[in-house]
Amino acid sequence: LIVGGTGSFGKALTTKVLEKNYKIKEIRIFSRDEKKQEDMRKNFNNFKLTFYLGDVRDKESLNYAMKNVDYVFHAAALKQVDTGEYNPMEFIKTNVLGSQNVIDACIDSGVKRVIALSTDKASSPINLYGATKLTADKLFVAATTIALVTEQLSV
Repeated sequence: LIVGGTGSFGKALTTKVLEKNYKIKEIRIFSRDEKKQEDMRKNFNNFKLTFYLGDVRDKESLNYAMKNVDYVFHAAALKQVDTGEYNPMEFIKTNVLGSQNVIDACIDSGVKRVIALSTDKASSPINLYGATKLTADKLFVAATTIALVTEQLSV
């Protein structure tokens, strides 16, 4: 599953995976933009692609898209620095709370591995975008630590 799959990273990853001809049953594309999904569907024209319309702010739509998924690439984010300064709660809802929803849905669905995209803006944030991405990074690190400890305890 590629969360935010109609963005530039999602399209590039989809291209690479299809070019390499990996033995996969399906690539799920999750995004909230139906027009970009339709464009991507027409551009790739590949039976292995399945499109899920939803938003990372909605955990139920994530849970539905993640059923029987092994790997998740989380690339969904609001990224325009200037827009974030004027709409801080929108960035917090998507980049922070949306990331936590991805984490929760991965745990609920038993996903094997998650790769979450970050940005250089998160290393020393000077704007809201960087701060929200740093926070999302911290959420994924904490979830990974908890998952490792839980796995060790169950052995």
